[in-house]
Amino acid sequence: MSDNAVAGVSTGPAEDDVLAELTAPVPEVGDGGPEMVQLLTPEGQRVENTEYDHYLDGLTDEDLRGFYRDLVLIRRVDAEATALQRQGELGIWASLLGQEAAQVGSGRALRPQDYAFPTYREHGVAWCRGVNPLNLLGLFRGVNHGGWDPNEKNFHLYTIVIGAQTLHATGYAMGVQRDGAVGTGDPDRDTAVIAYFGDGASAQGDVNEAFVYAAVNNAPVVFFCQNNQWAISEPNERQTRIPLYQRARGFGFPGVRVDGNDVLAVYAVATQALNAARSGQGPTFIEAYTYRMGAHTTSDDPTKYRVSAEVEVWKHRDPIERLKSCLVHQAKADQGFFDAVDGEADELAAQVREGCLTMPDPTGDSMFDHVYVEPHPVVEAERREFAEYHAGFATEGGH
Repeated sequence: MSDNAVAGVSTGPAEDDVLAELTAPVPEVGDGGPEMVQLLTPEGQRVENTEYDHYLDGLTDEDLRGFYRDLVLIRRVDAEATALQRQGELGIWASLLGQEAAQVGSGRALRPQDYAFPTYREHGVAWCRGVNPLNLLGLFRGVNHGGWDPNEKNFHLYTIVIGAQTLHATGYAMGVQRDGAVGTGDPDRDTAVIAYFGDGASAQGDVNEAFVYAAVNNAPVVFFCQNNQWAISEPNERQTRIPLYQRARGFGFPGVRVDGNDVLAVYAVATQALNAARSGQGPTFIEAYTYRMGAHTTSDDPTKYRVSAEVEVWKHRDPIERLKSCLVHQAKADQGFFDAVDGEADELAAQVREGCLTMPDPTGDSMFDHVYVEPHPVVEAERREFAEYHAGFATEGGH
């Protein structure tokens, strides 16, 4: 910075702009605005909403306790995985800390025949779809490519390429539509597809192309954006000039913003959108307004680009404490229940740790497995060449 700039003397428009940006006050953390759908306040108090309240009518007290159990258990899996990575047992881990309600609420709104396309952070949705957490850890440990059958769980393998899964989801939804599994009125047949992505991915070409195809084909797909405020180190204002949910209007389908830390609101909004998709009303964009409490991945250091005061604000919006407070105030759960869930979380953490540490290393030629559904002559030739090459090291005088 020049001496003139320090003295308050203008040094030209470009440098003045840079100086203004560097010295601007840190913006206050937003609360989602009045347009955000919320059914539970951060203090756990129920908020009436005439449009969405009825989606909760079918939920029993056991269902509500089940939401809480889901939130606690998947957070514990996430914490254990983070610890395992720090100890050198995983190559990397993408934490969902703070985003549990967005994932559990939407995951529990899915019907068995619905199909989900995740990014690499949807551990809570995977849990709701019955995927063993050890399969997730195996992927990040490098011993498998996911380890679950997508067609058994109706939960696609994780997608690392940012935003690519939205195109996959749209194509699948168009296939469902052409198979006649939309708008039949049969609740066991009508199918919806949901695609998960983050706020940063919304700036990717693939995502916007998926919006176009979904809109013009009236595809039965829900685009579920977890707006956790940070695209790695870039804040929302570097991604968009308007609230993300409003982007849907430009493509010709509805968008809605929901409190992503309110599991009940997410469940209600997701249920409405999925119902619309199944009945033939086409796509919906859901922006789950939440916050990434930890690092982007374990390779990231968020203290380099965001202030701790921002994190402290979001700690008071914690999705687990919010639902716990609601259950207590409405006398739907007692201390015995909470203690039992904590005990189950401890047991699950121990199982995850033991299972991770005892995972067998894959054989070298396993990289050729599952390249195609059926054996392929080129792949099999490469497998033989690989085996012969390594067998040479075992012969006398091998190098």
